[in-house]
Amino acid sequence: MKELLIAMVQELVDDKSAIEVTVDEPNEEGTTVYHLHVAPDDMGRVIGKQGRIAKAIRTIMRAGAVRYNQKVMVEID
Repeated sequence: MKELLIAMVQELVDDKSAIEVTVDEPNEEGTTVYHLHVAPDDMGRVIGKQGRIAKAIRTIMRAGAVRYNQKVMVEID
């Protein structure tokens, strides 16, 4: 799942070396949280107008997690 998130974000940003993903252990509800960090200049590209790109990233991650019977959440920091 981490590789999927990185692959999507690499196509959106200019500074690919600044992409960092940290993964929290599943919480009591079984949800794994992925924290995405990008360069400040690329933050707007990852979030998109009115958060549309961020919402699309979260949707794709949730759809991919269903294949592995997981629950995921993506936070963009």
